[in-house]
Amino acid sequence: MVAVTGPATAAPQDPAAAAALAASKADALVAGRPSILHAGSNETFLRKKVIQSSGLNYVPYERTYNGLPVRGGDFVVVTDSAGRTKYTSVAQSSPIGELSTAAKVTSTAAAATAQAQLKTVDSVEGTNLVVLAEEGEQAALAWETTVNGTGAEGASRLTVAVDAATGRVLRTTEHVTEAAGTGTGWINGTVSIDTTQSGSSYLLQDPSHTTIRCQNASGNTTFSGPDNVWGNGSGTDRETGCVDAFYVAQKQYAMLSSWLGRNGQNGSGGAWPIRVGLNDQNAYYDGTQVQIGKNTAGQWIASADVVGHELGHGIDDTTPGGISRSGTQEFVADTIGAATEWFINNPNDAPDYQVGEEVNLVGSGPIRYMYNPSLAGDSNCYSSSTPGSEVHAAAGPGNHWFYLMAEGTNPTNGQPASTRCSGSGAITGLGIQNAMKIMYNAMLIKTSSSSYLKYRTWTLTAAKNLFPNGCTEFNTVKAAWDAVNVPAQSADPTCTGGGTTPPPTTTPPPPTGCSGTNATDVTIPDAGAAVNSGITISGCARAASATSTIAVNIVHTYRGDLRVDLVAPDGTVYNLKATSTSDSADNVNTTYTKNLSSETANGTWQLRVQDTYARDTGYINTWTLTV
Repeated sequence: MVAVTGPATAAPQDPAAAAALAASKADALVAGRPSILHAGSNETFLRKKVIQSSGLNYVPYERTYNGLPVRGGDFVVVTDSAGRTKYTSVAQSSPIGELSTAAKVTSTAAAATAQAQLKTVDSVEGTNLVVLAEEGEQAALAWETTVNGTGAEGASRLTVAVDAATGRVLRTTEHVTEAAGTGTGWINGTVSIDTTQSGSSYLLQDPSHTTIRCQNASGNTTFSGPDNVWGNGSGTDRETGCVDAFYVAQKQYAMLSSWLGRNGQNGSGGAWPIRVGLNDQNAYYDGTQVQIGKNTAGQWIASADVVGHELGHGIDDTTPGGISRSGTQEFVADTIGAATEWFINNPNDAPDYQVGEEVNLVGSGPIRYMYNPSLAGDSNCYSSSTPGSEVHAAAGPGNHWFYLMAEGTNPTNGQPASTRCSGSGAITGLGIQNAMKIMYNAMLIKTSSSSYLKYRTWTLTAAKNLFPNGCTEFNTVKAAWDAVNVPAQSADPTCTGGGTTPPPTTTPPPPTGCSGTNATDVTIPDAGAAVNSGITISGCARAASATSTIAVNIVHTYRGDLRVDLVAPDGTVYNLKATSTSDSADNVNTTYTKNLSSETANGTWQLRVQDTYARDTGYINTWTLTV
């Protein structure tokens, strides 16, 4: 990833001219084949539609290899209104190299393998030859087939990549995602909706954006009627469910335009048909439609956060890189669902950061809690196992991060408090609109290599680009990621414009005066001299405790390189962690207990860290001393 500094300027009056300028400048950059693209002589680039948001232009590209589409070769060039490159995000981390495009396995055999991945198959959309070049993996020639039917978890629309040399399944991608007339919904109450008149009857179809419509899942027929009055308020009535869903879709369309400058859910002025009648405790988006199911009481689950979430998958699907991956797709959609609910602000479904609280899916309340995912059995904190978890459970750390970014640790607007996974210090939220703007602009930098670690870098980059005159927003995004244990990345930007770098998240000492925190980042030089981070204790007129604690959070890509010591005010050194040539894990995030009773508590204590081996880097993130 390449970041090019330069002040943002006011956007031209004509958005089309700005988009054309961005495309021209991006094309010129790409024509030079900078090393960040990892481009070979057999590769060409196809520019897609320029996406504009908040005065920035996002120019996405796809790649071909000897004329074949490359899956994983996508990238995005970000420019300001003057066409200057602000950032480049690339899915590939290494060149494709020389690759034969002659398949040894037939397309028919590959399609049969793809169909075998489902329990039942209703249709096959076709089979195409592609180059699979996922980040960190050796490129391969593959047959790509999309099949529709039923999988182990229910309805499925599955794209299967089969190695064209061996017939082995290389990758599967599931597209099915889980979770002015007047109408009366069972959730939203009596609402106003824009419908289409057709002769003497009316349709539940947006008159300006005809792909936004609500249908009966039995036959996929758009609801129609003679009087432009819809629904009866019963949650088990399909037309009533459609009133709720259609209302949410139209309101979300307005939110996307007002808050984000996006032209509809699909980015081109429309969306996908919403179909009410799925006979399952579920709702899903599959790239062609949104299906709405029912709760265990038989009521259609068309609340703002559920419908907003499913349409959010479509928004994710139609931004660069496609549906987010590596355990991030559900939290991404949850953020869009929450923003939709807050924008609508319907008193019958008051905005909050619970998911599905109105629909009561299986009779046990909300499906997820963004401020405290553990209330639904999901993890609040990121770990190395998160990307491999079930996708809804994997949403926990991302939802927690978004809540901290939007509302902070101690909101003053009636929303619940939220705790940190590590570190200390209060976080003050940016508000739902700014949080969603940062999230959406990160999605516009997204590539097919998306992950929690990439989203940390992308959201920091988005905050820096969107708010160039200060570091408040940047610092809040960073503090929220730190708080849910998503570690810093070498590609993370820094911020110096009118704020501090890194972000301060210090906490005032408690009344006893016997504890302190230093959350100012200190870079640890690779195989270099030791560095110190100090905490001054005062007002603690006694000896230090025999059970003093030192809570340490160090971000580093090979913690075995590190020696960590506590240095008392009189210079006495207490070793906390020795070096190890076999400890290859990331980061030091633990609390040490030491007998410091021979020391006077008051004075300046130092955390001393030294990197004793080459090639891995990091920094002291935060530490807390309690004596």
